[in-house]
Amino acid sequence: MMQNAEIPAIASDSLPDLVGRAALQHRLCRVAGRLSSGLDALERFLCRAGFDRAPWLAVAFAAGIGVWFVFLQLWQWVAIMAMLSSAAACALLFMREDGRFPYLRQAFASLFLVAAAGCALVWAKSELVGAPPIARAVVVELSGTVIQRTEQPAQERVRLVIAARDSVSGRPMRVRINVPIADDQEAAGEGAKVRLRARLVPPAAPMLPGGYDFARTAWFQGLSATGSALGPIEVTAPAQGAGSPVAKLQRQISDHVRTSLPGSAGGIAAAFASGDRGGIDLADEEAMRDSGLTHLLSISGLHVSAVIAATWFLAMRLFGLWPWLVLRYRLPLLAAGTSALTGIGYTVLTGAEVPTVRSCLGALLVLAALALGREPLSLRMVAVAAFIVMVFWPEAVVGPSFQMSFAAVIAIVVLHDCAPVRAFLAPRDQPWWQSFLRKLAMLVLTGVVIELALMPIGLFHFHRAGVYGALANVIAIPLTTFASMPLIALALLFDTVGAGGPFWWLAGLSLDLLLWLARWVAGQPGSVTYLPAMTQGCFALFVAGGLWLALWRGRQRLLGLVPVMIGYGVVAMTSPPDLLVSGDGRHVGITGLAESEMVVLRESKSDYIRQNLTELAGMNGEVRSIESLPQARCTPEFCALDIERGGRTWHLLMGRGTDWVPKDELATACAASDIVVADRWLPRSCRPRFLKADKSTLYRTGGLAIDLDRQKITTVAEGQGEQGWWQEPAKPEPNAARPRRTSPRGSTKGSSPPQ
Repeated sequence: MMQNAEIPAIASDSLPDLVGRAALQHRLCRVAGRLSSGLDALERFLCRAGFDRAPWLAVAFAAGIGVWFVFLQLWQWVAIMAMLSSAAACALLFMREDGRFPYLRQAFASLFLVAAAGCALVWAKSELVGAPPIARAVVVELSGTVIQRTEQPAQERVRLVIAARDSVSGRPMRVRINVPIADDQEAAGEGAKVRLRARLVPPAAPMLPGGYDFARTAWFQGLSATGSALGPIEVTAPAQGAGSPVAKLQRQISDHVRTSLPGSAGGIAAAFASGDRGGIDLADEEAMRDSGLTHLLSISGLHVSAVIAATWFLAMRLFGLWPWLVLRYRLPLLAAGTSALTGIGYTVLTGAEVPTVRSCLGALLVLAALALGREPLSLRMVAVAAFIVMVFWPEAVVGPSFQMSFAAVIAIVVLHDCAPVRAFLAPRDQPWWQSFLRKLAMLVLTGVVIELALMPIGLFHFHRAGVYGALANVIAIPLTTFASMPLIALALLFDTVGAGGPFWWLAGLSLDLLLWLARWVAGQPGSVTYLPAMTQGCFALFVAGGLWLALWRGRQRLLGLVPVMIGYGVVAMTSPPDLLVSGDGRHVGITGLAESEMVVLRESKSDYIRQNLTELAGMNGEVRSIESLPQARCTPEFCALDIERGGRTWHLLMGRGTDWVPKDELATACAASDIVVADRWLPRSCRPRFLKADKSTLYRTGGLAIDLDRQKITTVAEGQGEQGWWQEPAKPEPNAARPRRTSPRGSTKGSSPPQ
């Protein structure tokens, strides 16, 4: 007979604890179940993706390179690579015995390892090729060997890169010197030894936060200084066959083209034939940029593809005329080999810049696919080309050339791979004019998609973007591909027998039409959109969303629209800084006082300074002197101005002279001001309420962007780190740099600052 089991008594006060524990365990089980189901969904997604996963390896490699530029300290690079490597090791080490989530673990391990490799690669190249800049501006007698010569007739100068030695430390260095044409010697070519007197300066850091960082570019090019010649060049030893034959041929072709076609048309023709853009007038180059046609001036996919396609067509036709060859060899293989050699030769002749190399690599992969009967255009092909470029030039990842080049190609490949587009372009029986209109519509759509893909890149790097570029390219691309480039090639060919004149005349007409189109489009109202400097975080949203849209298939790709829309929202809400101060304190730009114009402290003759101030503020380049404002109070030494921002009045005091100012009067003016800016050292007695940006402060911070509404100051220095190209400017001795006194001590002739 079974006995009833005794049920232990439970104290009433412990019952809530047991209930709470049970509820907690239940919640943990639910969380674990949701996590497991989420991982299962990701695993199924990666399984279905198939080969679409491969291009993300190139993205991870580029991300690792970009991380090295974004994070500024050595310990951060070490920590990031350690974390990425550890995460990859964990994904491989703790794989379950039952083999769950193989695609997910493979993805984590490969992406983390490739990103760490990208970070390590760019760091290694920086250490190997980086050249420390000189400490300060100097005037020196320079002797060295010319290693590169670039003629720039539109700027009436020749640019030389010279291998020399530092006059102080004796270390070898490369310097880039601009030489006026009047002081040039034709014998100063590659390999020649020269002597000249020049003023050298360190490669320039950004003038303002968000500006172009030439110091970074010079670091990876191995340049320690740039400067200008102060007199004629003396060739001490001519080149003894040491010059590059490719460079000589390039220069000969460029000179011949510019002689046959004068002006900017000849400069563009020389750019197409040899990659030399030095003959294009600056105004015409700016018109090409504002009209969205500047990509035509840089040898890239359009030009390389045109050359290779023309070679393929001619090779197939000419080889087909030889029956013996047709019967024994596959003509596509022969045509592909001929086209590949032509494309490589054109790439080398035009300077082998990153866009050209990328285009050549992509074209070679397409030729290989055609020869093997495979799909010629795919994102995997683009990823392979990107990998090769990044291995040799990792620093190109953060530059606009690499980004625009690959963004345009990815946009074209993705667009033409979409099912609706394939259906639209499918062969069908229809009249010729319908087929023409269909292809024309596809050309317009391709241009619009490319412009949308390139717009965030243009806004981030140049703070401007063309609006009508898609429509201009509908005319410009066929004109360049089917008229200008073939005519230039025929002119060069027939010049060998002295009969190229008619072809040069026709080529000139086509290029004049291209320039007219650029000027007309650039001159239309609203042709260019200007926006203030975009943050790195906002740009990252555009990049992440665009890549997600491009690299996946199906409905899940639409999730990429979320970060893109957020990015556009951030851009729309971005307001320009109220004050922009250059790193030397000489130039100040104030926004919001004059409609569509920037108020400047000094009206500089330099277009570079004006463009930096206005573009970083998202304005169209028009400036107005502070003296023209009725509310400004100016003396020869200082200008005072009151502006309303953030619900209060800000009192500004800006120095613009170098003469002596009574110390007590300056102290009084500083005490009555919120912000004081000067390109001189100010005494400690000058104590404004918010900011004193004198020479001592600016030498540490670099240029400033000041938002008065949020009382936020952004500096150039905070965007620099331990990469090597940034160094604080050498501080001159104050006694040597003080402006001379124009009045004796105790005199009352000095100018007082406005009160």
